[in-house]
Amino acid sequence: MNIAVVILNWNGRSLLEQFLPSVVAHSKETLIYIADNASSDDSIEYVKKTFPEVRIIQNEINGGYAKGYNDALAKIDADIYCLLNSDVEVTKDWLAPILKLFSESEKVAALQPKILDYKKKTHFEYAGAAGGYIDKFGYPYCRGRIFDTLEEDTGQYDDISPIFWASGACLFIRKNIFDEVGKLDEDFFAHQEEIDLCWRIQNQGYEIMYNGSSTVYHLGGATLDTMNPKKTFLNFRNSLFLLVKNVPGINIWFLIPSRLVLDGLAGIKFLLSGKFSHFFAIIKAHYSFYRNLNRFIKKRKKLSKQGKYYSVFSVVWQYFILKRRHFNQL
Repeated sequence: MNIAVVILNWNGRSLLEQFLPSVVAHSKETLIYIADNASSDDSIEYVKKTFPEVRIIQNEINGGYAKGYNDALAKIDADIYCLLNSDVEVTKDWLAPILKLFSESEKVAALQPKILDYKKKTHFEYAGAAGGYIDKFGYPYCRGRIFDTLEEDTGQYDDISPIFWASGACLFIRKNIFDEVGKLDEDFFAHQEEIDLCWRIQNQGYEIMYNGSSTVYHLGGATLDTMNPKKTFLNFRNSLFLLVKNVPGINIWFLIPSRLVLDGLAGIKFLLSGKFSHFFAIIKAHYSFYRNLNRFIKKRKKLSKQGKYYSVFSVVWQYFILKRRHFNQL
């Protein structure tokens, strides 16, 4: 069983300089690829000169996370893909626990390691932490991270556990299952496409796992800062796409109106905080959602199975009303 570590790059020379050395140093047993999304900087020249052992795949356009990886992975032959962000520092022996877990069960289709904050290494990082979940309204949260509250790592998640979604910052997935479920949905462009992928994987009867014996450190926000209105747009729009595509049965037609109201409340909060660009980003997200609704209804109808659901409670209610900030309080 072999792993191909694939790092998506777009104008990321400084990130590759900072983080690629750790990947090369601690991944001797695998091939490392840079999948370049039509960069205009000299990042690829830097990699060729400094790390000649790293293989380069040149994508024709910047198709975002989803298309970028789909195009690149089609050219890589490996049992397991590791989709690794360019702003991730890996640690010694980070791959051994991953390979062990995959080898123990063919039902394990995808998994993620423990993801800690590169800027504050004692705490979990926003994009994945110790494994992802979503609530009844489609809001994602993690063991170790609920909204903007990041838990300190005290060993509370040093386990192996089933999760609902594995973070796209460091996502391990079997090649045959990635192909079987239809790869990443390119209409998402970026953000939450890994949740959609993991949802479809589970609907086919496979498992998504977290392995706390492997640790990486994620910088976060390097490609698109958390306070960038485009990130707000993509997160709100893609979350609605996710629900329409995957929520089983007639539940979806009761769920979407409730979710739109909650988005509206979030927009008002942005407005009152003076974050006008984020307020308008939500409006644009809803407009894009309506414009693409028929396309996602068609995708919904094409899914072979719809049945795997998620939490029955609202993490918004738990966090903002009941003031429950940590995962073990939910």
